[in-house]
Amino acid sequence: LAGPVSPALASLRAVFLQDNALSGPIPPSFLANLTGLETFDVSANLLSGPVPAALPPGLKYLDLSSNAFSGTIPAGAGSSATKLQHFNLSFNRLRGTVPASLGALQDLHYLWLDGNLLEGTIPSALANCSALLHLSLQGNALRGILPAAVASIPSLQILSVSRNLLSGAIPAAAFGGERNSSLRILQLGDNQFSMVDVPGGLGKGLQVVDLGGNKLGGPFPTWLVEAQGLTVLNLSGNAFTGDLPAAVGQLTSLQELRLGGNALTGTVPPEIGRCGALQVLALEDNSFSGEVPAALGGLRRLREVYLGGNSFAGQIPAALGNLSWLETLSVPKNRLTGGLPNELFLLGNLTFLDLSDNKLAGEIPPAIGSLPALQSLNLSGNAFSGRIPSTIGSLLNLRVLDLSGQKNLSGNLPAELFGLPQLQHVSLADNSFSGDVPEGFSSLWSLRHLNISVNSFSGSIPATYGYMASLQVLSASHNRISGEVPAELANCSNLTVLDLSGNHLTGPIPSDLSRLDELEELDLSHNQLSSKIPPEISNSSSLATLKLDDNHLVGEIPASLANLSKLQTLDLSSNNITGSIPVSLAQIPSLLSFNVSHNDLAGEIPPVLGSRFGTPTAFAANRDLCGPPLQSECGEYRRRRKRQRLQRLALLVGAVAAASLLLLLLCCCCAFSLLRWRRRFVERRDGVKKRRRSPGRGSGSSGTSTESQTKLVMFNSRITYADTVEATRQFDEENVLSRGRHGLMFKACYSEGTVLAILRLPSTSADGAVVVEEGSFRKEAESLGRVKHRNLTVLRGYYAGPPPDVRLLVYDYMPNGNLATLLQEASHQDGHILNWPMRHLIALGVSRGLAFLHQSGVIHGDVKPQNILFDADFEPHLSDFGLEPMVVTAGAAAAAAAASTSATTPVGSLGYVAPDAATAGQATREGDVYSFGIVLLELLTGRRPGMFAGEDEDIVKWVKRQLQCGAVAELLEPGLLELDPESSEWEEFLLGIKVGLLCTASDPLDRPAMGDVVFMLEGCRVGPDIPSSADPTTQPSPA
Repeated sequence: LAGPVSPALASLRAVFLQDNALSGPIPPSFLANLTGLETFDVSANLLSGPVPAALPPGLKYLDLSSNAFSGTIPAGAGSSATKLQHFNLSFNRLRGTVPASLGALQDLHYLWLDGNLLEGTIPSALANCSALLHLSLQGNALRGILPAAVASIPSLQILSVSRNLLSGAIPAAAFGGERNSSLRILQLGDNQFSMVDVPGGLGKGLQVVDLGGNKLGGPFPTWLVEAQGLTVLNLSGNAFTGDLPAAVGQLTSLQELRLGGNALTGTVPPEIGRCGALQVLALEDNSFSGEVPAALGGLRRLREVYLGGNSFAGQIPAALGNLSWLETLSVPKNRLTGGLPNELFLLGNLTFLDLSDNKLAGEIPPAIGSLPALQSLNLSGNAFSGRIPSTIGSLLNLRVLDLSGQKNLSGNLPAELFGLPQLQHVSLADNSFSGDVPEGFSSLWSLRHLNISVNSFSGSIPATYGYMASLQVLSASHNRISGEVPAELANCSNLTVLDLSGNHLTGPIPSDLSRLDELEELDLSHNQLSSKIPPEISNSSSLATLKLDDNHLVGEIPASLANLSKLQTLDLSSNNITGSIPVSLAQIPSLLSFNVSHNDLAGEIPPVLGSRFGTPTAFAANRDLCGPPLQSECGEYRRRRKRQRLQRLALLVGAVAAASLLLLLLCCCCAFSLLRWRRRFVERRDGVKKRRRSPGRGSGSSGTSTESQTKLVMFNSRITYADTVEATRQFDEENVLSRGRHGLMFKACYSEGTVLAILRLPSTSADGAVVVEEGSFRKEAESLGRVKHRNLTVLRGYYAGPPPDVRLLVYDYMPNGNLATLLQEASHQDGHILNWPMRHLIALGVSRGLAFLHQSGVIHGDVKPQNILFDADFEPHLSDFGLEPMVVTAGAAAAAAAASTSATTPVGSLGYVAPDAATAGQATREGDVYSFGIVLLELLTGRRPGMFAGEDEDIVKWVKRQLQCGAVAELLEPGLLELDPESSEWEEFLLGIKVGLLCTASDPLDRPAMGDVVFMLEGCRVGPDIPSSADPTTQPSPA
């Protein structure tokens, strides 16, 4: 469609080029120059570019659907082609809004704009299209209400606005009535409508009402039964409650009744048997009870019945055998009992039978083979027993067979099962089947999914399984299978899951498995496999789960495993693996679970892995492994290796000496000389010992004297207690910076200009606590002084008296206050402006500090904004940690002297403490993570936990509700209101919110470690307006 338009085409009236492969844009003036054109149909092509704005004045039929047109709908379309009757732009990539100018098309009959990316509201001006018959706006992102004026167009027969974001009330005019008696089809599904304006009357021609997938509630709308001609009623996926009224039986023309996914209760009324035209009955996922209505047996036209996810009890009614046209019977997740009635096997058209997760029992009847059309049979999760009948081989159309979870199905599998040519999915897991692993499955060329786990199969895995070219899932875990893993399985090129765990497999792991490019999960754990891990396994580029734990594997961990970029789970625990952990494993970006415990690994744990997987259990029981998160330091490991080398050397020397001594003993003539030599040797040795003991006593005495001479310790400078008293003005009240649970913090201004913060611990507390004994205090202070990180308040020194009840801790002074004050100032117009990059750096810095504490074995116990301080560069520092051992009860003083900094701590502050920590009365790492999540949500939203009152509301629930409602803008703190929803910072903000929700998960086991939190927050890149020098790092701060 290029080049000039020939003048000879000016009188062209119709162009039909649909269903071709035309591509490229339509030239802007192409259609306008065809002045006589009335019909233009280029649907189902590959055309792109904008929709032509200039149209011929006499154009009546324009169909540009199913192409790749982009841009917006031309606003002038309603003025340039006023005679347009058929306007179809559906299934393109159009954006923008629906132009109100389309309301000028008085002759328009069909307007189809569905399947685009349109936004905004439905313009009320469309009500001016008085001749409109069919309006379809489905599958866009339209918001707002459905204008009553549009729904009231007198000529309108079909109104389709499903799959949008429309909300509010559905106008009464949408259901026809006197003003719109022509309406036949109303499709409003998958929106956000919350209520219905009940109409005074319904259109007599109304046939289809689709309100599914909205937020409608209340009792079943009985007024709908007035539409006697109704053939389809879809109310599924809403929140309707109460009973299904008997009046539904008045809809005698009804062909489809879909009420699934509501909260309807009670029994299904027998009057439903009057709906003689009913073909589809969908009542799944409600709370219906009682028995399955026998009245359904009178609905001879029923083709599909969905009753799953209710509380139906009793037996399957025999009357269902009357439904000769029935194709689908789905009644899973109920309380049905008894066996399968023989009448059920009279349904010759039945293709789908799902009775899973009930309480059905007995044997599977041989009559099951009399369902020739059956394609899917799911009886899983019941209590059937006995053998699988051989008549199952008559189901030649069977594609899915699921008999898992019966517990008591037993015996060998019938050979007839392996003659079903179309079988694609077989699940026999969690039963008592026995015998050799069936080789017959290898004859099923179409088989994709085979699960025979948790049975009693024995023997080896047939090598012929490698012939199943379509196989995607092979799960044979927890049987009694022995032998080796057949290398022929590598021929199953489509295999995504291979689970052979919990068996008695031996031998090596076949390196040929590396040819499985689609393999996502390989689980060979809990077997007796030996040899090395084949490095070729890293060629399986799709691998996400690799579990080889609890075997007899030896050798080193292949460094090439780092090439598995999609790997999420790596478990090599409980083997005999040696060597070190490859540093390259830390480069796997998606790794979420890592376990190498109970091996013979040695050396230092790579710092990145130690940080990301901060729990010691992932590295435990490796005698020569060292570094965080293990307690053993790598210096001890090196000293131990040196001692081992010396011991081996000593053994060698000792062996040589013993041989020499033996020769001397054999020389009896030298015995006398040997005794004399020994006597002289003993005398010399005793003399040396005496000389060595003499100076030792003097040295020890001197050390004790020196130790007793000083009680003031400063790590980096010389400041006396007298200087400190003067710098705090005798610890005057005006110099108090803050009051905390561990005492008073004073500002100390020294004469040379130095400013420090002095924490004075209380001499006694309200519960009788006293100052800890001096030796224990010094030990704890020295230990705390070694915890250094740029995002922690670092201890600079301490003082332990005299006087005997004075205990001081010396910190750097933080001139910019704490986070609580900063957030309060930011909420006022004259306060600090906290943009997104600044908030991100604060969150990242605090997370790094807390992660470092956890790696050092310290639990904070009270993470809150008041304990996050800012230095002169506004870098955050987490404070008030590791101080509990400094103050203990008098009776526990001795125990406190031996306690570590990871001792039990108070459970935190109201609003920030985790519920599980408050209940247990003990601080934990998981509790710290929860408190950090609350601080993060407060930092991003500006809402303090104290703003939410009552047990039914807190900041976590409030954030979740805003996200569920799509009201993301409500989460923005005033300093973030200028964030552009299209910018990367907007996405980073949402990621920060999600990290906060992960940290505040109700189950402590679902919360990430702080190392993982740091990793996630580092994914939010800081904006360009923050200098790189302000970016915190994980390096410890200088001493």
